[in-house]
Order: sequence, then structure tokens, then C-alpha cells
Amino acid sequence: MLFFKLLFGAICLAPIARVLFFRGPLAPPETAPKGILDMHCHIAGIGAGESGNWVSPGLKGSWKFPLYLKIFETSKSELEEHGDHSLAAVIANRIRQSKHVDDAVILAMDGAHEEDGTLVLDKGELYVPNRFVEAAVRDIPELHFGASVHPARQDALEELEWAKAHGAVLLKWLPNIQNIDPSLEAYRPFYEKLVELDLPLLTHVGAEDSFSKADDRLGDPKLLELPLRCGVRVIAAHVASSGQNEGEDNIDRLLEMMPRFPNLVADISTLTQTNRKKHLEKVLTDPRLKGRLMYGTDHPLTNTPLVSPLQFVLNLKLSELWEIWRIENPWDRDVRLKAALGTPSEVFTLSRSYLGLG
Repeated sequence: MLFFKLLFGAICLAPIARVLFFRGPLAPPETAPKGILDMHCHIAGIGAGESGNWVSPGLKGSWKFPLYLKIFETSKSELEEHGDHSLAAVIANRIRQSKHVDDAVILAMDGAHEEDGTLVLDKGELYVPNRFVEAAVRDIPELHFGASVHPARQDALEELEWAKAHGAVLLKWLPNIQNIDPSLEAYRPFYEKLVELDLPLLTHVGAEDSFSKADDRLGDPKLLELPLRCGVRVIAAHVASSGQNEGEDNIDRLLEMMPRFPNLVADISTLTQTNRKKHLEKVLTDPRLKGRLMYGTDHPLTNTPLVSPLQFVLNLKLSELWEIWRIENPWDRDVRLKAALGTPSEVFTLSRSYLGLG
């Protein structure tokens, strides 16, 4: 009986609490635009159809693995029947249904390597080969090829040239699971080749909690100073909005670097996620990020309850919450939520112009 009394009291007090603590949008709200490019979209697989994809036993045995298949809107049996390449068609079909997003960059993920170039898959969690991604998106105009090359590979420079020749629009790293220390002087020729090929580097910055293991020391923004000094155009994924290094929030370490490196930008992928949203207001209002943020989703993570608009009950009108929550398309839901919270319109357009896909 006491439980029901407390529950009834909480229900009665909720509207009053909302009125008392309602803050409104984090920044002036924007109208959600159309024709957007999502420059941060993942694909993966289980190796079906001779794709070359690989998933670590640790990740396969984790509770996260079946969840990832579900949010990719596929299943193990479907991939076994149709091959990993079929997932590209699933993504493209969802994008065609979107009112706001027209196309996306699909990202490969190279395996973990030692500093001597030895491939050590079991030191990482995931391997999504360049050849698989390039072939999967080749005949789908809504999808663009995002390559991934570990800088310690003995054929790293040749692989960069192959990727560029086959339409790669950027290079993707996740150092925390790929065993990449971006600060190593041995990688200078790699960075010089990126500059020569005009390939931007999209790299995860901050802590990583989507996998069963990660070396978060490698997500320190300060490790990116060498490629930045070499002239590489660096895109810091998620604005380093998780974790700490040397007792300082990674996001603050990144923001300190922005005035010093004009070739450093960031993306807002997963900034509405539960573990990152506390930094969203800072990201939308800090003058150091003005004109240097671009739109990405980190798909398929937009398909989880962790990015629900219901988290923003103190920022959005109830009618807005209800309307956004009911949007079925994950890209449209993400765009509408970020626009309503105050993401500047320039953020939604920078992805396309920055990558020259206009």
C-alpha cells in the first residue's frame, strides 16, 4: 500500500517539478534541414558471404553482440543467408526513407596491429576490411566509402593510395581498440601521405565503452597533436565527450586545442546519448567550436534507448517530445532532436561541404 501511495504522489508531483525546473532548449532551436550527409555511419558483419569481417570471441560472447545485431536491424540468420553485404542495402533503404538525410559515409575498421606492423586481431574487437566496405557501397549512390588503415601496417601507404583511388572520402580510426598511439613519430610519413591525398582523419577521441575491452589512454586528444602539426585535417569524433586523462575531462583537453589547430574539427555523433548528453550544452555554446562542428550519428547507436528524446523532458515541450519520440526513422529522429535542442543549422551542412560531396 505504501508503494502505491508513493507512486501516486510521484505522478502528481511530476508536472509541478517539470514546471519548476524546466530550462528550455540548450541553445536557440533550429528548423531541421534537408539534404544532410551523415559522415559517421558504421557497418559490420560476421564473416558471412566471404566478407572478411571478424568479431572477437569476447564481443560475440558479450550481451552487447545480439543487441548490436538488433539495432543494425538484422540477425545472425539473415546475415548467414544473405551475406554481410546485405547490411549495406538495409542502411541505404533507411536513408531513402529519411526526410532529412540523403546519404552517409560507411566506415571500415582495420584490425589491431603491433607497432612493428604485426596484425593481432585478438588484441582488438572488430575487423571490417576496406575491400568489403568499398564493394558493399560501390553501386549504392546513398553510401560513400570511409576507409580504415592502421598506420603501423607495412603496406599502410599503399593501402591509403588504394583507398583514395577507390573513392574513400575519409579515414577512420578507433585507437582505443585498434592499438593506435597517434603521437608516435614513426607515423609521420603516414600523416604526410594523408595530407598528400587530402584524406581527413576521423578518429574516436575520449573513452570507449561500446566494446568489451578498450585502452582509453589512446583516446587522449593530446595524442593528436603530431598529425595536426603535420597538417592532417582531423575530425574528433563525439567532441571527446567521455572519459578523462591526467585528471582532466577529455572534452576540455580537446577544446583547449581548438584555437591552436585550425585544421581540427569535431562531429556531434551520439552527443544525445545518456553517457554524453551532459556535455551537449557546452558543445553547442562554446565559441571555440563555432563553425567547426559537423553532423554524424554513429549509426546504429541511434537505434538504442540511450538516445531517447525522453531524456530531455526539462528541455523540450511535451508536444515536441511526443512528436520526436514517435518518429520511426532513426536518422529523422536524430536530426529533429538535435535541431530542437539548439544544434546550429551550419552543423548539419558542414559535413557535406567539408568532405566535398556537394
